[in-house]
Amino acid sequence: MDGKEVEVLDRATLMERLGGDVELFHEIAGLFQEDCPKLLSQIRSAVRTTNAPALERAAHTLKGCVANFGARAAYRAALDLEKMGRERQLDRASSACETLEAEITRFQQALEALARELAKP
Repeated sequence: MDGKEVEVLDRATLMERLGGDVELFHEIAGLFQEDCPKLLSQIRSAVRTTNAPALERAAHTLKGCVANFGARAAYRAALDLEKMGRERQLDRASSACETLEAEITRFQQALEALARELAKP
């Protein structure tokens, strides 16, 4: 696994956190896949309506979700938006939201690939 893959999803750290429990991995991955679209929608809405407190909350929640998986790039993108919300500085929020969405897409692809790999007998 090269450095770029680690940025997307740190499998070793994730499986260590889960004690190697593949069933638990599938459970939390499923929960993430359910929650992520709602959180991204909240972030998009907050950016569109320049609602800094809502942006801070939703980005903070998403940041915590991706941190559980060792998804460093997605974590940094969510943190950036969280800080913008906290500091009420939304001038770069639209482009930061695009960055977050791209990182989340990359992360979800890596998560799905890992789920398929772990599901093999």
